[in-house]
Amino acid sequence: MGLAPSFSRAEILDRVVASIGDVVITQSDVEREYRLERFLDGQWPAPPPDRKTLEQVRERLTDQKLLLEEETQDSSHDAALEKTAAEELDAVRKRFSSEPDYKSALHALHMDEKQILTTLVAQQRILRIVEQRLRPAAAPGTSDVESYYRDVFTPEYTQTHGSAVPPLTEVQGQIQEILVQKRIDQLLASWLEELKPSRAVRFYSF
Repeated sequence: MGLAPSFSRAEILDRVVASIGDVVITQSDVEREYRLERFLDGQWPAPPPDRKTLEQVRERLTDQKLLLEEETQDSSHDAALEKTAAEELDAVRKRFSSEPDYKSALHALHMDEKQILTTLVAQQRILRIVEQRLRPAAAPGTSDVESYYRDVFTPEYTQTHGSAVPPLTEVQGQIQEILVQKRIDQLLASWLEELKPSRAVRFYSF
C-alpha cells in the first residue's frame, strides 16, 4: 500500500494530442513521425523539435490517416508501390556517409527496414489516392497556361538564364504540370478540410 503513491508519481502517461473519431494520435506517435521524417530527409541525428514543429507534424500525420481511409482498394501489397518504396529507402541509405552510420540511425530510430518500407508504401498509396481523386479536376485551361508563361515563366527565365525565352510550344507541357500540381495542392487542402469534421477530427495541446 505504501508503494502506491510513489508508483503513481513515477508512472508516465502518453499524451493524446489528436483524435480521428475513436482513433487517437499520441505525442509519442508525433515524435516518432518527426524522427522518421528527418531520417528520410537525411537530417540525422534529428534536432529536438519545438512545439510548432510538432504541431505541423501532427497535422501531416492526421492528414495521412484521413487520406488512407479514403482508399477504395487494398494496395498495401502492390508490387509497383513496393518497388518505388525500396528505391526510396536505397536513396536514403546513400545519403549516409557509411553503412555503419546508416545502421546506427536505424537503431536510434527503433525501426527496422521492413517497418520503414511499410511507411514508404503507405506514402505511395496516399500519392496515388490524391492523383486519382484530384488530377482529373486540376487540368488548367489554355488561358491559364498562356498567363503563366507570360507573367511568371518568361520573367523568371530571363532573370535566371539571360537568354532568349523558349517559345510556349516547347515548355507548354512543363507549365501545365506546374499548374496541375498547384491546383492539386489547393484541392487537397479543401478536401482535407471537408474530411476533418465528417471524421470528427480533434486536436489537443501538447
